[in-house]
Amino acid sequence: MSAEVVDSNPYSRLMALKRMGIVDDYEKIRTYTVAVVGVGGVGSVTAEMLTRCGIGKLLLFDYDKVELANMNRLFFQPHQAGLSKVEAAEHTLRNINPDVSFETYNYNITTMENFTHFMERISHGALDEGKPVDLVLSCVDNFEARMAINTACNELGQTWMESGVSENAVSGHIQLIIPGETACFACAPPLVVAANIDEKTLKREGVCAASLPTTMGVVAGLLVQNVLKYLLKFGTVSYYLGYNAMQDFFPSMAMKANPQCNDHYCRKQQEEYKKKEAAQPKVEIVEKEEEVVHEDNEWGIELVSEITEADLQAAAGPVPDLPEGITVAYTVPSEAPVEGETVDVADQSLEELMAKMRNL
Repeated sequence: MSAEVVDSNPYSRLMALKRMGIVDDYEKIRTYTVAVVGVGGVGSVTAEMLTRCGIGKLLLFDYDKVELANMNRLFFQPHQAGLSKVEAAEHTLRNINPDVSFETYNYNITTMENFTHFMERISHGALDEGKPVDLVLSCVDNFEARMAINTACNELGQTWMESGVSENAVSGHIQLIIPGETACFACAPPLVVAANIDEKTLKREGVCAASLPTTMGVVAGLLVQNVLKYLLKFGTVSYYLGYNAMQDFFPSMAMKANPQCNDHYCRKQQEEYKKKEAAQPKVEIVEKEEEVVHEDNEWGIELVSEITEADLQAAAGPVPDLPEGITVAYTVPSEAPVEGETVDVADQSLEELMAKMRNL
């Protein structure tokens, strides 16, 4: 990965992040392996962004095929209709950046046999064969697959990021999940999962969820941005970041793991995390009060405000009766200027006006 600033270098703009002090060692991106589960509206764009960023290796999992109905989204093209999504994605991504290594798996991870193989690949499929991947990204569109990823990552202690877009296509989210440290997907499950409802019964014939390339592109961008910050250790990684397109609202929060989580391995990871935390030496932060340093003032001069408390209250105007603990940001002066009143400055210079103000 060269930092040479020439038009023929595909990494020159990325390496500029290092020269500008944003990232200490951008070249490390070539050593990382990321598994992307679900190569649809969010997953395909996520895989493309990571490929353009020079990721070392991508593992792609999906069992669906490219359809013309997918053309409202980014990435896939009409001539790829009928191909498996992972096959079409690999072909496109290799043309974008041949330096990236790929593994593709055209199967449903929720079946028993495939789930076992899925666990084996995320625990041994890194660039350095035999080691676990650095991050798993969930870009699936159903709860069953999310729960399968959650189960696998809890059992393996594998950090992963979950993402999703709403059925009405105007909101989405990303979430960092560190087994034992943060809430897993089962710690606070959605209603469909909590109620043990078969989600297939919720879908009506002839009715499909909406999808916007804009919303999916935003969510994919937020996801990859957090992947880069997590892997290359710069900035602040969001534990949970939502996106509401209707108000351009981005709520952010962090959720602690649930001690009563239904997932056995989640509870086990929580215990392991507590032991690690207890073994860490506690660092006491002592706040030092800064001494106020005054310049020598042998004449005893002091600053005294010419405005009294009464003047401030009068200028603030009437204060409304508010509940305890609530104050107004500012108030309008109670006395408004008399309508039609003006200041006659026609025959006075700026110096004269200033002198007049000083004599008030």
